[in-house]
Amino acid sequence: MRSGFRGAGAVASATALVVVVAGAWFGYRQLARPGCSGQVELTVAAAPEIAPVVQAAAGQWEAEGAAAGGTCITVQVSAQDPVEVAAAVAGKHGVTLPGVGQASGTAITPDVWVPDSSTWLLRIRNSGATAFAPDNGGSIARSPVVVAMPEPVAARLGWPQQKLTWVDLVRQMSTDTKLRTGIVEPTRDAAGLAGLLALTTAAGAGGGDSQQAKTAALRALATGRSALRQDLLARFPRSTDPAAIAAGLGAAALSEEDVIAYNRSKPPVPLAALYLDPAPLPLDYPYAVLPGIEPAKASAAEVLFGALTAPAFRDRLAGEALRGPDGVGGAGFETPTGAPAGGLAPPQGNGGRAAGGPDPSAVEAAVSGWSIATQSGRMLCVIDVSGSMKQPVPTAGNANRAQVTVAAALRGMELVDDSWAVGLWTFSTEMVGRRDYRELLPIGPLSTQRSQLKAALGTIRPTPDGDTGLYDTVLAAYRTVQDDWEPGRVNSLVLFTDGKNEDADGISQRELLTELTRIADPERPVQVVIIGIGGDVSRAELEAITKVTGGGVFVTEDPNKIGEIFLRAVALRPNVPR
Repeated sequence: MRSGFRGAGAVASATALVVVVAGAWFGYRQLARPGCSGQVELTVAAAPEIAPVVQAAAGQWEAEGAAAGGTCITVQVSAQDPVEVAAAVAGKHGVTLPGVGQASGTAITPDVWVPDSSTWLLRIRNSGATAFAPDNGGSIARSPVVVAMPEPVAARLGWPQQKLTWVDLVRQMSTDTKLRTGIVEPTRDAAGLAGLLALTTAAGAGGGDSQQAKTAALRALATGRSALRQDLLARFPRSTDPAAIAAGLGAAALSEEDVIAYNRSKPPVPLAALYLDPAPLPLDYPYAVLPGIEPAKASAAEVLFGALTAPAFRDRLAGEALRGPDGVGGAGFETPTGAPAGGLAPPQGNGGRAAGGPDPSAVEAAVSGWSIATQSGRMLCVIDVSGSMKQPVPTAGNANRAQVTVAAALRGMELVDDSWAVGLWTFSTEMVGRRDYRELLPIGPLSTQRSQLKAALGTIRPTPDGDTGLYDTVLAAYRTVQDDWEPGRVNSLVLFTDGKNEDADGISQRELLTELTRIADPERPVQVVIIGIGGDVSRAELEAITKVTGGGVFVTEDPNKIGEIFLRAVALRPNVPR
C-alpha cells in the first residue's frame, strides 16, 4: 500500500470514514442550495497518500459552489490502494493483471481514478482490455522513485556528496554480501515496479551475458521482497547499534514521499533518499476519467481537474510530502538531503520515456520476468515440428520457425530456477506409430534435469512431411499435466504451433472440447497456454480450447517475437488452490 509506515489500514479506514461523513454533509448542502438545475455525484478513488488533499480541494470547491453547466456537483473521495482498484477495473473489462489476480471486492470502480502511477493504466490496456480508454490522464502530482537506505549505510557509499548510478547499485549488490536489499512486490506496487525496471536495465547494460545478469538481479531482489509496503519499512533498522544496522534492510526502491513520511516519525535511524542516475519512472498520479460515465459526470470531472491543477493545490501537496506534476515542491515542501539541486529531470531510460509515459514493452517484460523468476511452476512444453516449421524467418536471420521457437524456450529456461519442474514434447502426425507426439523429457525438477532439457531442445528438427496433430496432442498433454498435479504451483501446458489441426484420423474439435470439459477439475486446474506462430494459425480454434481449460492464446505474425510472448505466457498466474 502507498500509505507507508503510517499504518496503511488505519489511514485508509479513517480517510474513508471522513470521506463518507464529509460527502454526506456536502451532498445535503448542495441539495439545499437554490439555483441548481440538477445534481451530480462524482466518485473519486485516489491513492491513500494523495486522497486527503484531493478531498480537501474538492471540499473547498464544493463550498465555493461547485457546478458544471448549471448542475451542482458533490464529490465522494475514497482512499483506495491502487492495486485493488486496478484489479476491479481490469475485472470489469474481462482481464486479469499478472501478479494481481482477481479483485478482493473491497475496492469501488469510480468515475475518476487517481492511482499513484500511469503504469496501472498501461498494464490494464496491455492485458487485453481494448475498451479501456480513460480520458484526461494528466498528472496532478509527482514523487520521484529513490533508493532508500539507512543513513549510516548510505554514508559508506559516499552519500550525500557522491552521485551514484543504478549500475553502481548493481555492482554493490553483487560484491557486498552485507547489503540486504528489498522491494515491495513489483506486480502490486508502482514504486517497486519502477525500481525493478531501473535495476534490471542497469544489470543488462553491464556487459557480458545480459540475460544472466538480469536474472541474478531479479533473484537477489526476490529474496528480500515484501507483499506490503509497511512490512518492508518495518525491516529497516530500529536501533543505532551497528549490529542492528548490519542485520536490517539496507536498500529498497521507494518513493520520495515514503522516505519523507518515514523520517517524520523520528526513527532512531533515518532514511536517506538516493536519487540514482538515470532517473526511473516517477509516481505521476494520473487523473483518469474512466470510460462509460455519463456526460454530466464527465463535465464535472473536467472542472474538478482544474481545481486539482490550480497553484494552491501544489501547496496542499507539500503537506503530504508530494511535489507538483512538474516536480517542483510547493510552499513548505521538505526537500530531502541529496536531492538534485537543479530540480528533477524527466525520467530517461529504465523503461521510461521523457515524453509519452512508460514504455509498454519494458513494463510488460519486467512484470513477466519477475513473475517467472520469483514463483515456482510445473510445466509441460510442447513444440510443433510439422513440415511448415521449416519456413525461414527473415527477421531472425532466416533461421527457421523451429529454431526460433527453440531459442525462445532456451531463454525462458534461463529465467526459471531449480524449483521448477519442466517436461518437453514435440508433435506433428504419426510421430510414434500412429501417435502424434513424442516425449523427449518427462516433467521433472530442473535441479536434476536442466542439462538434459537443454540437450533435448537442441535435437528438435521439423518433420519434412509431417502435418499438425493438434487435438490429439492437446488432450494427451493435458491429461499428463493433470495426472501428477501439484498443489501450490501453476500446473501448465505451453504449446507452440504454426498451423491448424490437420489430423484426419484423430479426434475432432467437438470431441476434444467435450472431453476437456468432462475431465477439467476446478480444484486441480491445468492452465493451457497456446502460442500461435505465423498467419496460418486459427485464433478461434485455439481460443475454443483455452475457454474450457483456462489460460490464454498468443498469436504473432512475426515468429521472431515469440521470445517475449513466451515470457508473457509463462508469467500468467491463475488463482492456485493450496
